[in-house]
Amino acid sequence: MPKVALITGGARGIGLGIARMLAHSGWSLMLNGVRSQVDVAGVLKEFDNSDCEVAYCAADVGNSDDRAKLVEATKQQFGRLDALINNAGITSPGRKDILEADEDAFDKVIDVNLKGPFFLTKLAAPLIIESRKSADIRGSVIFVSSISAEFVSVNRGDYCLTKSALGMATKLWATRLAEFGIDVYEVRPGVIRSDMTSAVTEKYDELFANGLTLERRWGEVEDVGKAVKSLIDGEIPYATGQVLKIDGGMTIRSL
Repeated sequence: MPKVALITGGARGIGLGIARMLAHSGWSLMLNGVRSQVDVAGVLKEFDNSDCEVAYCAADVGNSDDRAKLVEATKQQFGRLDALINNAGITSPGRKDILEADEDAFDKVIDVNLKGPFFLTKLAAPLIIESRKSADIRGSVIFVSSISAEFVSVNRGDYCLTKSALGMATKLWATRLAEFGIDVYEVRPGVIRSDMTSAVTEKYDELFANGLTLERRWGEVEDVGKAVKSLIDGEIPYATGQVLKIDGGMTIRSL
C-alpha cells in the first residue's frame, strides 16, 4: 500500500521541491495551496508520469474550516495519512519595521505560519495514528521553519516569531505523539532559491560569493526535499523532536 503524505504549500517553492522528491520515492501526495485547481494544473501535470497518485486541495491553513476540509479531503482521497509536512507560510506583509508593526498583518502571519500548522497537526494526528495500524512504518510530522528562527530581521518581526515558535511546536508534538509511534521534526532551511527569494537574487549572489555560507551557493528546494524524504522514510531514526538545518553552514559561528 503506497504511503501518503500531505504537504501544505506543496504546489510551489520548497513545498514543490519536497513533493518532487517524495513522488520519485513512490509516495502518494495530497498537495495543498491557496490557488485554485485550475491555477495549479500545470504543476500537477508534471506528476502525470510518476508512479504515485497526486491530488490537490485548495485550502488556507490559517482558516479553521479550511484545515478541516483539507484533512477530510485527504481521508476521502486516500483513506490514510502517513506523513504531514507543515510547509505553508507567508512573509511579513509590507515588511514593516517593528516600530511600524500592524496588528492585522501580525495576526495574519501568526494564523498561517503558526496557528495553522499547530492545529492542522492536531486534526491530522488521529488519521496518522489510525493509519499506523495497517503500516510497518512510523508516522511523521515535519514543521518547516527557517533560519529566521535564529536570525533577527526587524522588518519581519512577526515572521521571525512564528518560525522560532515552530521549534517549540516540534518539541511539544514530538512529546505528545511519541506513544503512537509518530516522529516529529523541525527542518530549518537557510536561504533557498524560490519564488519567495526571487526579488533578492542579486543581494544574495553577492553575499554567497563573500562567504555568507560555508558552501558558497544558493540552497535549492531539492536540498530541503531530500532532507524531508530522509526523515519520513526513517533514514534518520531515534531523533524525534530534533531540528535539521539545511543552511549550507550559515549558522556556524567562527572566530
